[in-house]
Amino acid sequence: MEFSFGAFPEENGMAGIRMPRRAGLEGPPPARVPKETRMTHPLSQEHRALIERLLGEMTLGEKIGQMTQAEKNSVRRGDVARLGLGSVLSGGGGSPKPNTPEAWRAMVGEFIRESLASPVGIPLLYGVDAVHGHNNVLGATIFPHNIGLGATRDPALVRRIGRATALEVAATNVRWDFAPAVSIPQDLRWGRTYEGYSQDPALVTELATAYVEGLRGDRWDSPTSVLPSVKHYVADGATAFGTSKRVNELGMMFDQTLALARTGESLTKLRRLGAWQIDQGDSPIDEATLRAIHLPPYGAAIEAGALNVMASYSSWRGLRMHAHRYLLSGVLKGELGFQGFVVSDWEAIDQIHPGDYPRCVADAVNAGVDMVMVPFDPERFIRTLRAEVEAGRVSGARIDDAVRRILTAKAALGLFERPYTDEALLSLVGCPEHRALAREAVRKSLVLLKNEGNVLPLSPDLPALLVAGEAADDLGAQCGGWTITWMGGHGAVTPGTTILEGLRRQFGHPARVHFVPDGDTNSRYPVGLAVLAEEPYAEGMGDRRELRLTPKHLALLARVRRQCDRLVVVLLSGRPLVVTEQVPGWDAFVAAWLPGTEGDGVAEVLCGAAPFTGRLGFAWPLSQADLARTPTSRTLWQIGAGLTPASREPTPLSPTP
Repeated sequence: MEFSFGAFPEENGMAGIRMPRRAGLEGPPPARVPKETRMTHPLSQEHRALIERLLGEMTLGEKIGQMTQAEKNSVRRGDVARLGLGSVLSGGGGSPKPNTPEAWRAMVGEFIRESLASPVGIPLLYGVDAVHGHNNVLGATIFPHNIGLGATRDPALVRRIGRATALEVAATNVRWDFAPAVSIPQDLRWGRTYEGYSQDPALVTELATAYVEGLRGDRWDSPTSVLPSVKHYVADGATAFGTSKRVNELGMMFDQTLALARTGESLTKLRRLGAWQIDQGDSPIDEATLRAIHLPPYGAAIEAGALNVMASYSSWRGLRMHAHRYLLSGVLKGELGFQGFVVSDWEAIDQIHPGDYPRCVADAVNAGVDMVMVPFDPERFIRTLRAEVEAGRVSGARIDDAVRRILTAKAALGLFERPYTDEALLSLVGCPEHRALAREAVRKSLVLLKNEGNVLPLSPDLPALLVAGEAADDLGAQCGGWTITWMGGHGAVTPGTTILEGLRRQFGHPARVHFVPDGDTNSRYPVGLAVLAEEPYAEGMGDRRELRLTPKHLALLARVRRQCDRLVVVLLSGRPLVVTEQVPGWDAFVAAWLPGTEGDGVAEVLCGAAPFTGRLGFAWPLSQADLARTPTSRTLWQIGAGLTPASREPTPLSPTP
């Protein structure tokens, strides 16, 4: 069999299913259905009848099983069939051994086979956090994190990235992606800032909708469509510093999940730096602000056909979102007409009433949570919810509503007809076409914020270029968190190209690029390029009290500055850092965000093979006091700032209100 990119052969049990001819990575985007004619409940009469028949035949235990999502490391052989689990997921780093696309496909396929062998025979829906590509899979294409995609301001590009991600995810038999995050971060100290496209609600709405459309492809029941999980509902980006209760003040609270983080630093030390101060905290905003800023992306995603929303760990004015009946059932399912299902976040219902698990379960389900993510002990949840139903604290009608919503999404994806995907899709995981797309995204995401004397792009006639900073040759630093493992890491965490490799390729003569990681050299250079990076992090582990360059960064810059005539600084980060005091001493400054596996894209723009076109999606703070958006916050650069070929004058550094 011959398989070419963009062609989907009719085989492996898929005969008679017309596959899309295009992968959707080039050419016009898929047509968008006008709002007035868009189907909010995309099911045939046959599927509706099937769902009602199943609801009439299923036992209470089988229904609760469909409402249960367990992490794969907690599921023993036979559990899926025995418990009738509706879903299994891989948490961050929840990979098979070996971590290959083939092993992933086999692992997920086995879970699906077990679900089909259960008495009810409903296909299982497998979920992953593919938040910047299929990022748990070794060798997959890792795209820039959302903060970088926001700087591109290019919905067509984001749509193509969604399509490419769907193809790589579907190749492993996975049909559910816990993305896109539609967070609108208000405090840059939040460790999930990089998961947000922008602080501009209109831009977030536009890009998130494009990503949903990309995951969908031609239609939801396409063999390569992937269910998006629009998250985290709602106002997770408005949580206030100091309101997170995940760990105690000493950072000593036992937490099975945090024990898996493997940060290399003690939780006590990270807590002192600010970890777990914002994430999962309380949003104190009023309802008008919630509706005007944080709610619009959800309505747009629902109009685009999204059939899953993930509830936020956070609270709104003191009430946990997982127990918020008004926002989950009243606003989301009522006002917005959402006909899909709500899934909880990882072990999140436990936080509603710590120490009173039955009350947690009842309140979450009654509020509108339809599927509960219980990574460590699914049987405990199943037993508890059954007892709550039998005691009359959760109604049978609420259970039926939840299961109907779950089955609706499975039917919409075509899982009842095609529970498995085409094995030939494996050739697309990390394929050259997807890496070229990622490189394009990197090029368009870079934001040039200062360029004195037009030092950028780098002249091809430079006799030698000094490159300093370990991050210049660190693929893990480029990718950040949610890369192979939950927290990410350093070094060659997955195949890709570093910025240093890209620079050497651009200069043609590797010997002209002198890499001195610590910047300590006695030679003199016309241009020195320093690559600085934040440590990789995810979620609350990345919350910080201050956002500044480290002493190690400053020492490196001082050494490089002494040995070069002109200094270019490239910052790899998941958010803006306060650089007001340092930037006057730099000739050029580039915000490169977390570009992913294709460091070539950074080098191409630095060397002039492609222009700078990125613009800030976030306000760049003037001082530490300006990290949280308030009416008095001042900016070094405003949203939308960024030098382009048509505007090569130095960016003013004067404070703006």
